[in-house]
Amino acid sequence: MKNHTDEAPAGAGRTPVANTSGVGAEGASGRLATGRTGPSEARPRGVAARLASTLRQAVADGVYSPGDRLPAERQLAQDLHGSRGTVRKALDLLEQDGIIERRVGSGTFVLTGPRIADEDIAENVSPIELIQARNALEPAILMLAIRNATQRDIAAIGEALGQLDRAGADREVFTFWDQRFHLRIAEASHNPLMVLLYRQINHVRGHRQWRVVKDKVLTSQRIADYNRQHRAIYDAIRTRNQAAIERLLKDHLAAAEQDLLHV
Repeated sequence: MKNHTDEAPAGAGRTPVANTSGVGAEGASGRLATGRTGPSEARPRGVAARLASTLRQAVADGVYSPGDRLPAERQLAQDLHGSRGTVRKALDLLEQDGIIERRVGSGTFVLTGPRIADEDIAENVSPIELIQARNALEPAILMLAIRNATQRDIAAIGEALGQLDRAGADREVFTFWDQRFHLRIAEASHNPLMVLLYRQINHVRGHRQWRVVKDKVLTSQRIADYNRQHRAIYDAIRTRNQAAIERLLKDHLAAAEQDLLHV
């Protein structure tokens, strides 16, 4: 859908919302603070992922609520210290996640926000409990993905894998695309309930309490190891190899569990 986000800045008169994540609102435009001087030295796709994460956190922190119209692309580009093209890519990612909706002639609107129950569960889930939930859910998702994935689904999973490879040692970019890689597998199941459940898992994985864990666990070597496992999982889906997929996922989640136990 064509993006019509260059209307007058939205959110005029909004009261600034305090938060502790480095994302905030300033004045009438709801300007966001990233805490960075600019993304000029980062990879373009990595910058889009970071901007998407910043906007996602702004929604989670209540800077923008469901039904709010986001500022125009040019205003977001100024506030986030990025180009309009990179902001457009970040909005594409949020739209794919069902967080925003672009309406022709009207602008870009927030569709969803965190419910209190969601916030409570993210605060109270331990790392081991998260792994237990993934062990229960993801084998079923993978079996459905092997059965139902279209060529477009497989290409989307492969695109996320390519971004993971390009993340290098960048923990933030890796984390963003790791979540999207697994979400795209869930989407390939073509079961909307599975997708909804996996979005909840990603909500927990993206909670601010996990940032300290991520920084301790995601060494350059561990990122490389995870990506080898990701590629093996992708190859099993692409070739519809049901015999291999359960073992690969079990090994992948076992490695994650061991890493979390030693934090």
